[in-house]
Amino acid sequence: MANIDPARHNMKMAKKKAARDKIMATKTEKKGLIVVHTGKGKGKSSAAFGMIFRHIAWGMPCAVVQFIKGGMESGEKKLITEHFSDLCPFFAMGEGFTWETQDRERDIEMAQAAWAKAKELILDEKTSMVLLDEINIALRYDYLDINEVVKFLTEEKPEMTHVVLTGRNAKPELLEIADLATEMELLKHPFRSGIKAQVGVEF
Repeated sequence: MANIDPARHNMKMAKKKAARDKIMATKTEKKGLIVVHTGKGKGKSSAAFGMIFRHIAWGMPCAVVQFIKGGMESGEKKLITEHFSDLCPFFAMGEGFTWETQDRERDIEMAQAAWAKAKELILDEKTSMVLLDEINIALRYDYLDINEVVKFLTEEKPEMTHVVLTGRNAKPELLEIADLATEMELLKHPFRSGIKAQVGVEF
Protein backbone atom coordinates (compact mmCIF):
# COMPACT_ATOMS: atom_id res chain seq x y z
CA MET A 1 0.00 0.00 0.00
CA ALA A 2 1.34 3.41 -1.00
CA ASN A 3 2.54 5.75 1.76
CA ILE A 4 -0.01 8.60 1.59
CA ASP A 5 0.29 11.71 3.71
CA PRO A 6 -3.02 11.96 5.68
CA ALA A 7 -3.06 15.77 5.72
CA ARG A 8 -2.49 15.98 1.98
CA HIS A 9 -5.15 13.34 1.36
CA ASN A 10 -7.70 15.18 3.54
CA MET A 11 -7.01 18.47 1.77
CA LYS A 12 -7.47 16.78 -1.64
CA MET A 13 -10.76 15.18 -0.55
CA ALA A 14 -12.01 18.49 0.90
CA LYS A 15 -11.42 20.17 -2.48
CA LYS A 16 -13.26 17.36 -4.23
CA LYS A 17 -16.19 17.63 -1.84
CA ALA A 18 -16.40 21.40 -2.31
CA ALA A 19 -16.40 20.99 -6.10
CA ARG A 20 -19.01 18.23 -5.87
CA ASP A 21 -21.23 20.27 -3.53
CA LYS A 22 -21.05 23.20 -5.95
CA ILE A 23 -22.22 20.98 -8.83
CA MET A 24 -24.97 19.37 -6.75
CA ALA A 25 -26.30 22.78 -5.72
CA THR A 26 -27.18 23.44 -9.38
CA LYS A 27 -29.22 20.20 -9.70
CA THR A 28 -32.59 21.36 -8.47
CA GLU A 29 -35.08 20.17 -11.08
CA LYS A 30 -37.28 17.07 -10.92
CA LYS A 31 -38.99 15.29 -13.79
CA GLY A 32 -40.28 11.92 -14.80
CA LEU A 33 -37.41 10.14 -16.52
CA ILE A 34 -37.33 8.00 -19.64
CA VAL A 35 -34.82 5.28 -18.77
CA VAL A 36 -33.45 2.76 -21.29
CA HIS A 37 -31.48 -0.37 -20.39
CA THR A 38 -30.05 -2.09 -23.47
CA GLY A 39 -27.02 -4.01 -24.71
CA LYS A 40 -25.91 -7.63 -25.05
CA GLY A 41 -24.87 -8.01 -21.41
CA LYS A 42 -26.99 -9.48 -18.62
CA GLY A 43 -28.66 -7.25 -16.08
CA LYS A 44 -31.02 -5.04 -18.07
CA SER A 45 -34.24 -6.30 -16.49
CA SER A 46 -32.52 -6.90 -13.14
CA ALA A 47 -31.47 -3.24 -12.96
CA ALA A 48 -34.95 -2.12 -13.96
CA PHE A 49 -36.59 -4.30 -11.31
CA GLY A 50 -34.16 -2.80 -8.81
CA MET A 51 -35.78 0.57 -9.54
CA ILE A 52 -39.24 -0.97 -9.16
CA PHE A 53 -38.25 -2.46 -5.79
CA ARG A 54 -37.00 0.96 -4.67
CA HIS A 55 -40.43 2.35 -5.49
CA ILE A 56 -42.09 -0.45 -3.55
CA ALA A 57 -39.79 0.11 -0.57
CA TRP A 58 -40.85 3.77 -0.44
CA GLY A 59 -44.54 2.92 -0.84
CA MET A 60 -44.69 4.57 -4.27
CA PRO A 61 -47.22 3.12 -6.75
CA CYS A 62 -45.62 1.51 -9.80
CA ALA A 63 -46.41 -1.12 -12.42
CA VAL A 64 -44.76 -3.72 -14.67
CA VAL A 65 -45.70 -4.78 -18.19
CA GLN A 66 -43.72 -7.69 -19.67
CA PHE A 67 -43.73 -7.76 -23.46
CA ILE A 68 -41.91 -11.02 -24.19
CA LYS A 69 -41.19 -13.10 -21.10
CA GLY A 70 -44.76 -13.29 -19.85
CA GLY A 71 -44.99 -17.06 -20.08
CA MET A 72 -41.92 -17.54 -17.89
CA GLU A 73 -41.97 -17.54 -14.09
CA SER A 74 -39.40 -15.32 -12.39
CA GLY A 75 -38.38 -14.37 -8.88
CA GLU A 76 -39.32 -10.73 -9.48
CA LYS A 77 -42.80 -11.66 -10.69
CA LYS A 78 -43.31 -14.09 -7.81
CA LEU A 79 -42.27 -11.56 -5.17
CA ILE A 80 -44.36 -8.72 -6.59
CA THR A 81 -47.54 -10.69 -7.32
CA GLU A 82 -47.49 -12.55 -3.99
CA HIS A 83 -46.62 -9.64 -1.71
CA PHE A 84 -46.94 -6.24 -3.43
CA SER A 85 -49.68 -6.57 -6.05
CA ASP A 86 -51.66 -3.73 -4.45
CA LEU A 87 -48.74 -1.33 -4.89
CA CYS A 88 -47.33 -2.74 -8.12
CA PRO A 89 -49.72 -4.43 -10.58
CA PHE A 90 -47.83 -6.90 -12.77
CA PHE A 91 -48.98 -7.66 -16.32
CA ALA A 92 -47.15 -10.57 -17.99
CA MET A 93 -48.47 -10.18 -21.52
CA GLY A 94 -45.90 -11.96 -23.68
CA GLU A 95 -45.87 -15.61 -24.64
CA GLY A 96 -42.15 -16.17 -25.01
CA PHE A 97 -39.49 -15.15 -27.47
CA THR A 98 -40.30 -15.05 -31.19
CA TRP A 99 -38.38 -18.23 -31.97
CA GLU A 100 -40.53 -20.06 -29.42
CA THR A 101 -43.97 -18.87 -30.54
CA GLN A 102 -43.19 -19.05 -34.29
CA ASP A 103 -46.33 -17.03 -34.92
CA ARG A 104 -45.58 -13.45 -35.97
CA GLU A 105 -49.21 -12.37 -36.16
CA ARG A 106 -49.85 -13.61 -32.63
CA ASP A 107 -46.66 -11.89 -31.41
CA ILE A 108 -47.80 -8.60 -32.94
CA GLU A 109 -51.23 -8.97 -31.38
CA MET A 110 -49.75 -9.62 -27.93
CA ALA A 111 -47.27 -6.73 -28.24
CA GLN A 112 -50.05 -4.34 -29.25
CA ALA A 113 -52.15 -5.45 -26.28
CA ALA A 114 -49.18 -4.96 -23.94
CA TRP A 115 -48.55 -1.47 -25.36
CA ALA A 116 -52.21 -0.53 -24.87
CA LYS A 117 -51.96 -1.62 -21.21
CA ALA A 118 -48.66 0.25 -20.84
CA LYS A 119 -50.20 3.50 -22.11
CA GLU A 120 -53.13 3.10 -19.74
CA LEU A 121 -50.79 2.67 -16.77
CA ILE A 122 -48.49 5.52 -17.78
CA LEU A 123 -51.40 7.94 -18.19
CA ASP A 124 -52.60 7.19 -14.64
CA GLU A 125 -50.76 9.93 -12.76
CA LYS A 126 -51.06 8.01 -9.49
CA THR A 127 -48.50 5.57 -10.90
CA SER A 128 -45.02 6.94 -10.35
CA MET A 129 -43.04 4.41 -12.44
CA VAL A 130 -43.92 1.93 -15.19
CA LEU A 131 -41.46 -0.75 -16.31
CA LEU A 132 -41.84 -1.93 -19.90
CA ASP A 133 -39.77 -5.09 -19.75
CA GLU A 134 -38.34 -6.31 -23.09
CA ILE A 135 -40.26 -3.71 -25.11
CA ASN A 136 -37.08 -3.17 -27.13
CA ILE A 137 -37.47 -6.68 -28.55
CA ALA A 138 -41.00 -5.88 -29.70
CA LEU A 139 -39.72 -2.66 -31.26
CA ARG A 140 -36.77 -4.42 -32.90
CA TYR A 141 -39.07 -6.84 -34.72
CA ASP A 142 -41.49 -4.03 -35.62
CA TYR A 143 -44.34 -5.47 -33.57
CA LEU A 144 -44.78 -1.88 -32.43
CA ASP A 145 -44.25 1.39 -34.29
CA ILE A 146 -41.23 3.16 -32.80
CA ASN A 147 -42.58 6.54 -33.95
CA GLU A 148 -45.83 5.97 -32.06
CA VAL A 149 -43.93 4.95 -28.91
CA VAL A 150 -41.62 7.99 -29.10
CA LYS A 151 -44.54 10.37 -29.76
CA PHE A 152 -46.48 9.00 -26.79
CA LEU A 153 -43.51 9.20 -24.41
CA THR A 154 -42.59 12.74 -25.44
CA GLU A 155 -46.07 14.23 -25.82
CA GLU A 156 -48.48 12.28 -23.59
CA LYS A 157 -46.48 10.85 -20.68
CA PRO A 158 -47.30 12.78 -17.50
CA GLU A 159 -44.49 15.11 -16.49
CA MET A 160 -43.55 13.30 -13.26
CA THR A 161 -44.00 9.68 -14.39
CA HIS A 162 -40.87 7.56 -14.84
CA VAL A 163 -40.86 4.98 -17.66
CA VAL A 164 -38.18 2.28 -17.84
CA LEU A 165 -37.71 0.37 -21.09
CA THR A 166 -35.51 -2.73 -21.35
CA GLY A 167 -34.20 -5.13 -23.98
CA ARG A 168 -31.40 -5.50 -26.47
CA ASN A 169 -30.99 -3.35 -29.57
CA ALA A 170 -32.79 -0.24 -28.41
CA LYS A 171 -33.80 1.85 -31.41
CA PRO A 172 -31.79 5.05 -31.99
CA GLU A 173 -35.02 7.06 -31.82
CA LEU A 174 -35.62 5.76 -28.29
CA LEU A 175 -32.07 6.48 -27.16
CA GLU A 176 -32.44 10.00 -28.53
CA ILE A 177 -35.34 10.85 -26.19
CA ALA A 178 -33.99 8.97 -23.15
CA ASP A 179 -32.94 10.92 -20.07
CA LEU A 180 -30.86 7.97 -18.89
CA ALA A 181 -29.57 5.24 -21.20
CA THR A 182 -27.28 2.40 -20.17
CA GLU A 183 -25.73 -0.23 -22.42
CA MET A 184 -24.87 -3.47 -20.66
CA GLU A 185 -21.65 -4.88 -22.14
CA LEU A 186 -21.13 -8.64 -22.26
CA LEU A 187 -17.70 -9.70 -20.95
CA LYS A 188 -18.39 -13.32 -19.92
CA HIS A 189 -21.50 -15.49 -19.75
CA PRO A 190 -21.87 -18.96 -18.17
CA PHE A 191 -24.13 -20.07 -21.04
CA ARG A 192 -21.05 -20.15 -23.27
CA SER A 193 -19.52 -22.70 -20.90
CA GLY A 194 -22.55 -24.98 -21.08
CA ILE A 195 -24.23 -23.70 -17.90
CA LYS A 196 -27.97 -23.23 -18.17
CA ALA A 197 -30.04 -20.41 -16.69
CA GLN A 198 -30.49 -20.99 -12.97
CA VAL A 199 -33.23 -20.12 -10.50
CA GLY A 200 -32.33 -17.17 -8.29
CA VAL A 201 -29.70 -15.95 -10.73
CA GLU A 202 -31.29 -15.46 -14.15
CA PHE A 203 -34.94 -15.69 -13.12
